[in-house]
Amino acid sequence: MWMLLVMLASICGAADGEWSARAESFALGPVDAPFDLRTMVTNHLVRKSCLALEKTAARREAAFQGGDWQAWRAGIRDQVRAALGELPFGPSGGPLNTRIVSRHERNGYNVENVLFESLPGMDVNASVYLPDPSAFPPPWPAVVVSVGHSTKTGESYQKPAQIFARCGYVALLYDPPGMAGEKQAGNDHFNDGVRSYAVGVSSNRYFIIDGLRSIDYLASRDDVDLGPGVAATGVSGGGVTTMFMTLLDERIKVAGPSCCATPKAVHPVLDAYPECPEVLAYNRFNHFDDIDLLAAAMPAAVLLMAGKDDEVFTKTMTRGIADAVSAAFEFAGMGGRFALFMDISGHAYTPAMALEFVRWMDRWLLNRPERVLPDIAPSTLELLDASQMACGPRQERNMAAENRDMSVRLRETRALTTPAAVREIMGIEGPQAVPETRLGEPVRSWQHWVSELVLLPEPDIALPATWLCPVDENRQSDAVLYLDDRGRWTDLRKQGVASGWAGFLGDEQKARQLLAVDLRGWGDTTPAELPYDLAGWGGRERWIAYVSAALGDPIMAMRVRDGLAAYAWLRARPGIRRIVVGGHGLGAVVALHVAVLAGDVDGVFCDEMPASIEILVTGSDCLWPPDIFIPRILCRYDLSDLAGMVAAPVLIRNPLNAARQPVDTEAAESTFRESLGSDPRENLVFEGGIADFIDRILAP
Repeated sequence: MWMLLVMLASICGAADGEWSARAESFALGPVDAPFDLRTMVTNHLVRKSCLALEKTAARREAAFQGGDWQAWRAGIRDQVRAALGELPFGPSGGPLNTRIVSRHERNGYNVENVLFESLPGMDVNASVYLPDPSAFPPPWPAVVVSVGHSTKTGESYQKPAQIFARCGYVALLYDPPGMAGEKQAGNDHFNDGVRSYAVGVSSNRYFIIDGLRSIDYLASRDDVDLGPGVAATGVSGGGVTTMFMTLLDERIKVAGPSCCATPKAVHPVLDAYPECPEVLAYNRFNHFDDIDLLAAAMPAAVLLMAGKDDEVFTKTMTRGIADAVSAAFEFAGMGGRFALFMDISGHAYTPAMALEFVRWMDRWLLNRPERVLPDIAPSTLELLDASQMACGPRQERNMAAENRDMSVRLRETRALTTPAAVREIMGIEGPQAVPETRLGEPVRSWQHWVSELVLLPEPDIALPATWLCPVDENRQSDAVLYLDDRGRWTDLRKQGVASGWAGFLGDEQKARQLLAVDLRGWGDTTPAELPYDLAGWGGRERWIAYVSAALGDPIMAMRVRDGLAAYAWLRARPGIRRIVVGGHGLGAVVALHVAVLAGDVDGVFCDEMPASIEILVTGSDCLWPPDIFIPRILCRYDLSDLAGMVAAPVLIRNPLNAARQPVDTEAAESTFRESLGSDPRENLVFEGGIADFIDRILAP
C-alpha cells in the first residue's frame, strides 16, 4: 500500500508541490500592464493638461516680464474669439426687436421685464431693475448681471440687483440658456451644448452673446447713460460669462466675477470635476487659463469676489489665482485696477459683495470713490415671485436649432475631404510607428494559438489585446483587426461572432488571424469612477470628453491613433498579406478613420455605428456618449465622406440614429452615396453579414 501511494504521488506530481509551484507562475489571462489600467486614461489626461497649462502660464509670464504684455493681451482676445465662434453684437448686431412684457413698482426701485433678441429669433428674457427716479434722476449708469447655472429669480441675483438699483445703477438680469430659468427647451448644456464641439464653436457662445446683446439693449434706452461705459458682474457660471464678456466688449470698463475663477490645472483637471462643456472650449488649455482671462481684461478694473467657505472654488484656489492676476496688473502699471474681496460665505453672491462692487463701480466707472452709499438694511431686501419676473421667451430658437442649422450649412459648403483634413482633425502629423509590445505565452485552443498582449503606443498608454493566430502557418497570411467600444471580448466569448471571423472551431480553410484591441477608455481600460461621479451632473465620460477637448486632443482622436498603432503592429507580422479592419459602435468610427489613414486596408466593416455625425447633432435626444462630438469634425467631413475615401470595400451594417435606433437602410445609403458624387463605388454595401463580407475579401 505504501509503495502504491508513492507511485500515485509521483505520477500526479502533487506530493512535492509541483502543482502549487506551477500555480505561482500561472500565465493565462491579460498581460500585466506597467501601470493601473483603471486610472490610465485619467492620469494621461491630467499629465498632458497640466503640461499644456504650464506652457500657457510660461508664455504669459514671459510676456509680462519682457514688457510685451499688450501683444500677449491681444493674442488672448483673438484666441477667445476664435474659440467661441461668431458673436454679432454692437454695430454688427442685428435688430433687437424689443418687446415690453410688464412693469412692477417696488419700494426704492422698479422692475421692467423685457424681451429682445440676441441672435435672430433667440430671445433674452431680461428683468431690468431701475433706480427710483426721485432719489436718482436719470439717465443712470448700468451693470449687466449674468446669471449662473440657476435662474434670475434666485437670491444671488435678485438681492444684488436690488442693491445696485437702490444705489443708483440700472441692473439687468437675464436667464442663461438651459438651467432652471425660462429658456430650457433645446438648451441643455450637456445634451445640446456638447454638440457645439462638432460644428466648430463653443456652446459658451450662447451664454456670452446674451450678455453682450444686453449691453446693446441698455444702449438703446434713453434713461441709461453708457457714456462712462458699463459694468458686468455675476456669480459662478455668471462670473465666467462676465470674464469672457469683458475681453470681447470694450464698453465694459468694470468687471466683478464672483465664485468662478481658478487655475484650470487645479479645477477641473487635478480634482477631476465634471465642469460643463461651455467652460471647456476646444484647445483652450493651450491658449488661455482663467488667469489669462482676468489679466487680459486690462485696462478694465476687475474686482474678483469669492466666498471663504465656497466648497468648489475654495479660498486657497481663489487666493492663488488672485496673486497671479495681481502680479500681472502690477507689471502693467495698473495695480490699483485689480482687487480681491472675500466674504464669509459659501458659493453665492452676497449683499456684502454687491455693496463692495458698488464701491468698485463708483471708483472706476463713475470716478466717485468718496460717495457715501445709501444705508440698505438686509431685512429690506425682498424676493419677487417668479411670476413677477416672467417674460415668456420664445423657445423655437436655441442651442439645438443653431447646431442643427450650422451642421447643414457646413455640409453644403465644406470642401472635398482629403486624408490631410482627416489627419488635421485627428492630430496626426506623421506615420504611425509599430508600437512596443508585451506578448503573453500563446495557448493552443484547437486550431488557433490564443495570446494576450499589451500594445504600448505611448509611454503611459497600454492597450490590452487578444490575438488569435492559426496553428497552421499556411493560414496566417490574412487577418482581421476588430475594435469594439463594448470591450474586446464581447464578440469573442462563447464562440461569439468575432471568433467566427477567425474561423475558430469552424472550417479550417477559413482560419485566419484576429486581433481584438481595447482602445483607451474601453474594455479593460474603462476608467474607474471619480469622486464627483456622485453628483447628478457628474460622469467620467463627460470629464474625459470635455477635458480632452480643452486639451486640443479629443479622446476619439487618441483612439484613432491607438487603432493605427494596432494596425501597424498587425501589418508588421511576418507573412501578413491582407487585413480587414472593423469595429462596433464608436469602434466602427475609429475603424473607418484607420481605413482612410492607413491607406492599404483590404476592407472595412462598420457595425452599428452612427449613421452620421450630423444626424447626432440634429437628433432631438442623443444617447451616444459625449466623446462622439469630435471638435470641428463637421467643418471638414462626416462619416460618409470617410467611406468615400476608402478604396477598399466598405460594409456599413445597421447604422444607428441619435437615439441608437436603426436608420432606414435606403435613407442611410442615400446619405453615403450623396457624398460620393459621380463615383458609383460599387464596393460600398449596406446589406449582408460581416462574416460573408470578410470571406469575400479574404477568399483564398
